[in-house]
Amino acid sequence: MGEPRGAAARAAVMVLAAGACYCLWRLAAGGRRARAQGRGGPGPPSDNSPPVSTHTMDADALQKLIHLLQATDDPLIQEQALITLSNSAAFSVNQDIIRNLDGLSVIGGMLSDSVPEVKEKALNALNNLSMNIKNQEEIQVYITQVCRNVESAPLNSDLQLAALRLLTNMSVTGDYHHKMINSIPCFLHLLSEGTERTQIHVLKVLVNLSANPAMTKHLLRAQVPSLLLLFDSCINRDILLRALAFAANLKKNVNNEDGTIIQDQYSEDSVFFTLCRDSVPFAQKLASLLHHPDTEVKEQVVRILTQ
Repeated sequence: MGEPRGAAARAAVMVLAAGACYCLWRLAAGGRRARAQGRGGPGPPSDNSPPVSTHTMDADALQKLIHLLQATDDPLIQEQALITLSNSAAFSVNQDIIRNLDGLSVIGGMLSDSVPEVKEKALNALNNLSMNIKNQEEIQVYITQVCRNVESAPLNSDLQLAALRLLTNMSVTGDYHHKMINSIPCFLHLLSEGTERTQIHVLKVLVNLSANPAMTKHLLRAQVPSLLLLFDSCINRDILLRALAFAANLKKNVNNEDGTIIQDQYSEDSVFFTLCRDSVPFAQKLASLLHHPDTEVKEQVVRILTQ
């Protein structure tokens, strides 16, 4: 009895794959026709069917892709299906459809896949889907796992960056900040060890977290001896602006604590001692940045100094 059931299962996968691949083919064909028309070239003969985009995919096509993810173990098929779902999720109407088809849990389940490329594509899909508040309510159950992906992924890898992008979206409001507390030391470590691109993505998360007074003490306790290196006039502007915004948020929150911050709680190489305890080196950095040619940089410096 086992063999007939196995054959039936394989046949079901093949049917789903065929249907999903047809959807993918139509998407690719539509994109090629649109590009050819945009170039003004003659293009292939018309088949009298309009170009298909991820925006015009209906619920049936999206459901086929979701079912395909559940039915196949082929990482190449999984990647392509996730890419298509990710592209379709750029449109708000599709975000609702995918959620209603239980697609969020299916895509979220791919985060435990052993193939890094599959996890990356799943993170990208969830990132686009997280632009929807109702979707965030479901995606938030994966935040701890996404944080683990940040910590375990190779430094500066596409997988690590994809996880950071999703955390950026999920940290825009303070609803889920508490789920990221244990990863704060990792985030700050990436500021020291990561490339400029990684630093920018980490700072986007840290700026969001620092805007929440409830996260202040957790951020101040973290140790990052090289933090001051970010406040240099020669540093990448995008990094510098975000580092200053991070410091400004923390300084504001500390000043609003009305003396409840106890200095003995923090080590000398903590964020608190580096940025908030009348640090002479930090003050010198800020004084130098007052002469920075960029207006936004100077405005952020003034914001810190006047709090």
